[in-house]
Amino acid sequence: MRVGLFAVGRLKSGPEKDLAARYFDRFAKAGPAVGLELARIAETAESRASNAETRKREEAAILLKSLAEGSVLILLDERGKTLDSEAFANLLGSYRDQGKRDLMIAIGGADGLDPALYDRADATLCLGKMTWPHQLVRTLIAEQLYRAVTILSGHPYHRV
Repeated sequence: MRVGLFAVGRLKSGPEKDLAARYFDRFAKAGPAVGLELARIAETAESRASNAETRKREEAAILLKSLAEGSVLILLDERGKTLDSEAFANLLGSYRDQGKRDLMIAIGGADGLDPALYDRADATLCLGKMTWPHQLVRTLIAEQLYRAVTILSGHPYHRV
């Protein structure tokens, strides 16, 4: 299954980008052994619309255009379901085992996600009840993708 990340906002050069890239690289190298591959990381600039609702709607339209037909869509949102790492790995594994070809994880902009996306989403997940800067969210999800691969493969990286 091809796994992609869609993010509103561009990650600038620096330690956050380097760390996220390190985990995405680990995921890309280890994932194919368990049927997961890094498809792409799509960044889009934040909308410049004058109000939050229009910005969210414009950003959602770009996301929806980037989705392949039949893609699984996972939204990251502070009101989503909180999973531990094993449950996240099992969620990815279940989509893979159902024969899903594409999965996209979406990080919204500063205003959040458009309400229409929640109707389209297959899952809405929370990385914790605290608010995280987008730079850290990318690193957190990159690490969790790599951790999911290690869990699915039985690698000792994940210890409880």
